[in-house]
Amino acid sequence: MTNQTTPIMDQLEKHIRILVNPLKKEEELIKVLKVKLTKKEFKVLKHWTLDEPIAPLLEKIGMDEERYGELSLKLIKKLNQEKLKQAVSL
Repeated sequence: MTNQTTPIMDQLEKHIRILVNPLKKEEELIKVLKVKLTKKEFKVLKHWTLDEPIAPLLEKIGMDEERYGELSLKLIKKLNQEKLKQAVSL
């Protein structure tokens, strides 16, 4: 197993408070996240990996900044749920 990290792995490690086991490979992570997250939550997570301004994303998904903030908090809470942490871990 290699120790290569990807942008999506970096974001998960950044937002998950206690991660006991290592993360799965990126392809497997994406499959799990597409099932466990809503489409908008997944787009926001992917956008975080790009480290770009949020304005184009907000326009693309039809959301204002207040709703984006609420969705971001909900996404972080969801990433910290035990079931999801087990699903993305080896």
